[in-house]
Formats: sequence, C-alpha cells, structure tokens
Amino acid sequence: MTLARFVRKNVFRNKRRSILTALSIGFSLLLLTFMMTIWRAFYIDQGSAESTQRIIVRNKVSLVFSVPIYYREKIRSLPGVKNVVPQHWFGGTYKDPNKDKQFAQFSTDPNELFDVYRDFKIPADQLEAWKKDRTGCVVDAELAKQFGWKLGDHILLKGTIFPMDLDLTLRGIYTAPANTLSLYFNNTYLEESYAPVKGTVGFFGVLADSAQNVPVVSKEIDEAFRNADRATKSESEKAFGLGWIAMLGNVKAFILSICGAVVFATLLVSANTIAMSIRERTREVAVLKTLGFTQRTVLGLFVGEAIGVASFGGLLGVLAAPALIWLMAQSPQGGFFFSNIKITVPIVLVAMLAAATVGLVSAFVPAYQASRGNIVDGLRHIG
Repeated sequence: MTLARFVRKNVFRNKRRSILTALSIGFSLLLLTFMMTIWRAFYIDQGSAESTQRIIVRNKVSLVFSVPIYYREKIRSLPGVKNVVPQHWFGGTYKDPNKDKQFAQFSTDPNELFDVYRDFKIPADQLEAWKKDRTGCVVDAELAKQFGWKLGDHILLKGTIFPMDLDLTLRGIYTAPANTLSLYFNNTYLEESYAPVKGTVGFFGVLADSAQNVPVVSKEIDEAFRNADRATKSESEKAFGLGWIAMLGNVKAFILSICGAVVFATLLVSANTIAMSIRERTREVAVLKTLGFTQRTVLGLFVGEAIGVASFGGLLGVLAAPALIWLMAQSPQGGFFFSNIKITVPIVLVAMLAAATVGLVSAFVPAYQASRGNIVDGLRHIG
C-alpha cells in the first residue's frame, strides 16, 4: 500500500470529527473566498477598455452639491476631450407587486449618453425613439429581465430626493459589458418637472481621447474651474466608483481584517482538532514504527491527512461561495454591488492553497512530535 493510499484511507477514519472539521474549515473558506472576490471586484478589476477612457467630473466639495450646466461646453473645448454628457442622480423608488428591488436612475442627455458610454449597445431605432420622447427612458437589459419590462411599458418612479414622481415609457433596452442595473431618462423631463434643478447637473461623464490621457485631461478640467464658485473634482470612472464605496468607511482595511481573522480562526480550529487526533493515536504511531515506518513517513502520513481534511473543507467553501454571492445579488440592497461579482479561477486557487496551508501548519508541530516518540513509551500509552 502506498503512502498516498494510506493517507486517503485515514482521512475520514473518524467520520464525525473529520466532517465537522471540514465543515468548519469550509465555512471559513467560504467567507475568505467571498471577501477576496469583493476585493478583486472593487480594487483590481478595471472594467471595459472604453471605461478606462471615461472621467467623472463633480463638485469638489461633495456629490451632494451640483455644478452649473454651462461647464459642459467649457469642458468640451479642452484638449483631449471627445464628448461630455450631464447626469443627475434621481434616487427614486420603484414598487412592484412581485419585487422590491431598487436600482440606479439618472437623468441625462439622450443625444450624447451613448457617445460617452460607447461600450453600452442599443439598437438604433430604440435610441431614436428615446430621443423623440421627452418622457421616455432606457434600461439595462438585466434590469428589464428582472422586472419583466418590455418596450412601451410604463415605469413609475416615486421621488425621494426630488419632490416629484416620474411616469416613464420604456423606449430602449441596452446591453453593457457588466450589468449596470441602471435606468436613464431625459434630463429635460426632470428640469420641466422640478424648476430648481434647471441649469445645474449632478456630474458630467467625459470621454477622453485615450486612457493614457485621462490624468492629464482630469487635471486640465479641474484647473479650468479652480477659481470658479463651484470648483470641480475630476477622476477616472474607477476612482469615482471607489469613492462611493469609501462612503461606507475603510472597506479595504475591513476586508483585510476579516480575511486575517478568518485564516487565524481556521488555523486555531484545525490545530486543536488535529492535535487531539494525533495524541489519540500514540500507540498506533508506535506500532507503525515497529513495522518499519520511518520518522519521515509518519510525519508525512499525519500532515497528509490534515491537508486532505483541510482541502476537502476548502473545496466545500469554494463551491458554496457562488451561491452566497447569488443570494446577495438577489437582495434589494445588494443587487447593485453584487450583480457583476464573479469568482475567478485565481481566487479559487488561492482559497484552496490557503486551506492546504492551514492543514500543513496546524498539523506539522504535533505530527513532528508524534513521529519522534519513543516506541516503548508509545506501546505503553493508554488513551
């Protein structure tokens, strides 16, 4: 019998203990995989190639404050700027008898939105229909699927930020590289319905001529309005998205601390269980050494068993992680953040490596001590 086969037979010799240990490790690795996936989505993924050319221009003080609409033409005239589109966050609520899931809504200019967001694709006839309808709107294809919307349907939004309700007609459905879960409607409708917003805009979406030129163009825009009553802050679309996340607090430190705590807790649980298991097998070790098993072989046997149990638990956690992300995406509050989060192969490999490392580290010391034990003392051991 080979050592590998011997290890496989001993991994679940105490089925209850091994399964409980694997489940505890699996739950920890589920959290670890989940947090690593969020980290990758928030801080590593760069989005589509077109999105790296986009700049968001907002009020320097805060997103709460608007900027004048006439900044648009000034921005358009700067070198490196190809297109500019104004946007207002509406923040209304939509109620459906069968669903209670919120999504993003923006007022904008239909004539230039898809010139800035070139990676958003919409049929030409639907875009023209939207441009001609003051109360029309377009939505993300995934959003339309979730609510069962079809062209021509009426979408009623109840204002929360603005004291007004909107009755919108769905004129187009667009697709994007990643689900935006967003609705866009004509800015003219907002201005005519609520006069105080006329002449202002929440932020501008700007398309630069190249991704490499984004820092230069951002600096030029802010310099152009440095002495204005409402100075601007210009940043890449990725940085703008991270700014929204930063409103929740130091998310990066939170994720790192959770990952560290998960690994440490898993190590403690695994080390305690494996040490207990090895102590109970003192006589078995003595018998194995009597039969000719070397110290290295005994050490490899126990470490291999620990890695096997830990890896099995890690596999359970990794397999359960997509289900957790799917559940988060279905929640009313989590859909916007989690709809595009996917678990990648590198994350799976890192999680499995973490599980195997936990098994190795937690088993090495007790296994090493057991492998060095005296045969006579081991045979006399009662426990």
